[in-house]
Amino acid sequence: MGHVVGAPRTPRGRWIEEGLQVLAEGGPDAVRIEALAKRIGVTKGGFYGYFADRGALLEAMLDAWERESIDEVLDRVEREGGDPKTKIQRAGALTFSNDRLLPIDLAIRDWARRDEAVAERLRRVDNGRMALLRQMIGTFCSDADEVEARSLLAFCVAIGENFLAADHGGRTRAEVLARAADLLLNRPARPRVKREEPRPREA
Repeated sequence: MGHVVGAPRTPRGRWIEEGLQVLAEGGPDAVRIEALAKRIGVTKGGFYGYFADRGALLEAMLDAWERESIDEVLDRVEREGGDPKTKIQRAGALTFSNDRLLPIDLAIRDWARRDEAVAERLRRVDNGRMALLRQMIGTFCSDADEVEARSLLAFCVAIGENFLAADHGGRTRAEVLARAADLLLNRPARPRVKREEPRPREA
């Protein structure tokens, strides 16, 4: 009896990607096989061709996040080149100013508070990020304690500013972040661009 050709299978990566998006939107409890199948527009039967169960999907999602957060960021930073200070800023932008990766990262941080295995995974990823900071900051700062402190501050700014609701006395958040980066990376301050008040329109 000949093989009946049905609809093409949903690629494994699509299940993982949709799972990461749902994680970012609603946390780990929102990652349900039936809901994902509905979101993708397929029956849930195809899921089991790739994953033994929901736990296997969650593990694959964490693998994908770790690979993208560390390996792919480092590959791109090296490929695009530049001096160490440029590389640090590019790595930060790829991770924490990234509309796709940032919400996933923040959701995993929240998840890690309640799951020891996820916390261990997060520690590994954060250690990889800190290692990059140490290496780059160490190229212009020779004091090991200061390298560690600058690395910590840079990391805390990158993550913490997403939770901060403070105003900055007439400065934009982007201006303050740029100045913070100059301080952390030992660069002279750039001149602040004064915004002109809009002129009243003539009648």
